[in-house]
Amino acid sequence: MRDFIRELIETALLSVAVFLVLHLSVQNFRVEGSSMVPTLTEGQYIIANKIIYSSVSIDTLAGFLPFIQTSGKGESLYTFHPPEYGEIIIFNFPSDQSRDLVKRVIGVPGDTIEIQSGQVIRNGEPIEEPYVVNKDRRTYDPVEVPENSYYVLGDNRRSSSDSRDWGFLSDEHVVGRAWIGYWPMDSIGVLQAFR
Repeated sequence: MRDFIRELIETALLSVAVFLVLHLSVQNFRVEGSSMVPTLTEGQYIIANKIIYSSVSIDTLAGFLPFIQTSGKGESLYTFHPPEYGEIIIFNFPSDQSRDLVKRVIGVPGDTIEIQSGQVIRNGEPIEEPYVVNKDRRTYDPVEVPENSYYVLGDNRRSSSDSRDWGFLSDEHVVGRAWIGYWPMDSIGVLQAFR
């Protein structure tokens, strides 16, 4: 009886540990709207990798570890890496934190982004975007992406509310990287970033 209780407790603790690891590292989302067509479609289910962009403030870390040097500029240390150009990310909409949106990273901190008749120009070079089928022909003046922020666009430019409309996305709103499509069945697979 004693062995049974011990095994029951071990199983319960292991189950809780597995649940916590999964809850902290991945999350599923349902795509709503057509802003990422053709890459993602309305009603599609995807899994986001939340660990890839997890970070800690260097200032906070320096408070615990005195040998760490800090510039005091609010820099972060990422577990793997920050969001990169071409990656599809999920984030809390800055104007309504209860809504999650999915967009593609077009500009990272320090990049200059401009749009001329629908053509995105990054750091003076036009970028190739094979994933865009409905280009918006509007023009936007050059902007420089500030520290700890990103310039994000939907793949369906004519039907996307994105950085063109509401500005830069602060890294504090980023939930994770869109990683795997799993429903409907014909969309199963790893979501690729274009660089």
